[in-house]
Amino acid sequence: MFGVVRPCRHGLCRHLFEDWMAHLCGLCLTLRDRHGQAARLVTNYDGLLVSVLVEAQAPELSPRRKAGPCALRGMRAAEVVETRARGARLAAATSLLLAAGKTRDHIADGDGPYRRRLVAAAAGRMAGRWDAAGRATSAEVGFDPSVLSDAVIRQGELEAAGGLGLLELTEPTETAVAAAFAHTAVLAGKESNAEALAEAGRFFGRLAHLIDAVEDVEDDRRAGAYNPLLATGTTPAEARGYCDDALHGLRLALADLELERPRLVRALLDREVGRSIDRAFAARAPSARPPRPGLPIPCLTGSLVCVTCGLYQPEWSKHHGKGCGDRCWCTRHCDCDCNCCDCCGCDC
Repeated sequence: MFGVVRPCRHGLCRHLFEDWMAHLCGLCLTLRDRHGQAARLVTNYDGLLVSVLVEAQAPELSPRRKAGPCALRGMRAAEVVETRARGARLAAATSLLLAAGKTRDHIADGDGPYRRRLVAAAAGRMAGRWDAAGRATSAEVGFDPSVLSDAVIRQGELEAAGGLGLLELTEPTETAVAAAFAHTAVLAGKESNAEALAEAGRFFGRLAHLIDAVEDVEDDRRAGAYNPLLATGTTPAEARGYCDDALHGLRLALADLELERPRLVRALLDREVGRSIDRAFAARAPSARPPRPGLPIPCLTGSLVCVTCGLYQPEWSKHHGKGCGDRCWCTRHCDCDCNCCDCCGCDC
């Protein structure tokens, strides 16, 4: 599972997180039921946003059903979006097509294990099956799959051409996501939203491309692999500026939408996308904390942290210097960096 939008259960209120999981599990089960167990590998966090958008515009088009226990849910049952839901099928189609294109791109570039002939051959056959399944499912919901496949091809051509600007390199991703977002308006019977959704899709596609480039830039630099930031000489500050501008445009586009259930859409495409940007750039920022010393000092300080219930934190800890409530184990319920009390502004 991969994607830009990766909400934490502590960052969304309970009702919104349950809705998010209903779409996530619904996509996973749609892929399984329609295309076999192996298809669940392409479950994509960002792909299921189209399922969320369809439900936000026409809730009656995303019926729920009771799903049995699953290991990924801690062996708990849950309410999930049904396989027959149009949004779930569109999400499955886009996930399959994008996974097929990404796999073929890895094979063409000879990335990592794909350099081995047997691995490349097996991955190529799997990509072919995913592509065929994605096209079949796209036809069921009236979506043109060539938009996504053409975007993958044009992306490779642009990268090979060289001498292009950063936004020229993100254009294929923007076009593909814009088409998928706009089609949710068609499925929901809310064609008046199509233009704003296409605009939101363009900005989200740009952000997805840029965030992926920021997260991979150091690995690509070491491996000598292609990265749009390196290819265009874009600095981290300039990349952050592009991301902030795209987020602003995304928020303006969301404000123009007419949605029956807007809360989850706004929580994911506004708040969570903003946090994804912050997370991507914070992970690449130099740490101000001193390095962790060698043994036996960490053992001694660990004992002191335990005895004080977390109130004492050594200088190299990410909780050092924070308030009592953030340091004390009795009051800190989440070890992530989210703002657990700052949800979506709803009354849940």
